[in-house]
Amino acid sequence: MAEHTITTRIPIALADVLAERGRQDQKWGEQNHPDGTGAATITLYSTDPNLDFRTAAELATIFTRKTDENAMNGKVTWRDILLEEVFEALAEADPAALRTELVQIAAVATQWVQAIDRRTTSPDGGGDRG
Repeated sequence: MAEHTITTRIPIALADVLAERGRQDQKWGEQNHPDGTGAATITLYSTDPNLDFRTAAELATIFTRKTDENAMNGKVTWRDILLEEVFEALAEADPAALRTELVQIAAVATQWVQAIDRRTTSPDGGGDRG
C-alpha cells in the first residue's frame, strides 16, 4: 500500500469524522444540551471516589454510567458526553479501536460546536462567533 502524505491523510480522517457525525444524527437526531462548562464547574462531580486509582477501563465504565444516568434524568451535558468518549478512548490499547474512539471524540466535539452555533447564530445568518 502506498504511503499516505499529509495531504491525503487529513481528508481521510475528516471524512471519517463526517461519517460519524452522520451516524450520530441518524441515531440521536439533533442534540442540544447544556455545555456543562465554566471556570467554577466541578468537572468530575458525583462520580466514584478515588478516581486517581481507577484504571482507564474503570473510568470509561464510570463515565458511561454517569452519562446514561444524566440522560435518563434529562440532565446530560456536552461535558458528560465528551468525557465519556475521552475515557473510552483512553481505555483502548488496540490502534484500530483507539482510532475509532478518537473519531467519535472529534465527531462529538464537532456536534457540540454545531450546537453552540445554533444557540449563538442570529436568524439572519450572522452570528456572535468571535
